Amino acid sequence: MLGPIEVLVVAFPGNKFNGKIVPALADLVDKNTISIIDALLVSKDETGEVSLVEFDELGIAEDAAVSALAALFEGSDGLLSDDDVDELSADLENNSSAAILVFEHTWFKPLRDAIVDSGGVLLEDVHVPDSVVDEVLQAMDASGADTD
Repeated sequence: MLGPIEVLVVAFPGNKFNGKIVPALADLVDKNTISIIDALLVSKDETGEVSLVEFDELGIAEDAAVSALAALFEGSDGLLSDDDVDELSADLENNSSAAILVFEHTWFKPLRDAIVDSGGVLLEDVHVPDSVVDEVLQAMDASGADTD
């Protein structure tokens, strides 16, 4: 049984992927916080033409940073459909690329098991984007509400 699944799209305007996210992702994978279960590299050329490559197809890519990112998982589960990729890359600017990462929150598995063992049922799992949290905190700060 998998833990909660999340899809993360990280854009690199001008196709300038420098690999600086790889150590942070590797640390999360090494600490069993997340497991990357599917990933794609999406690129848009100057005319808006989209191309994509599964990271497991890159194998021995010439770009060391891309190879390091591809090494964080053993293969892809094909969880992303063509429609998903179209939707997730729709806002990608021309002459840009994006890593689409599907990851499992593996840190949650012990809590999930404890919930099940206690007879509990997880009714909902809601992800609140950081921009929404920032907006709420700013509104609370502006109104003088206590945020502690």
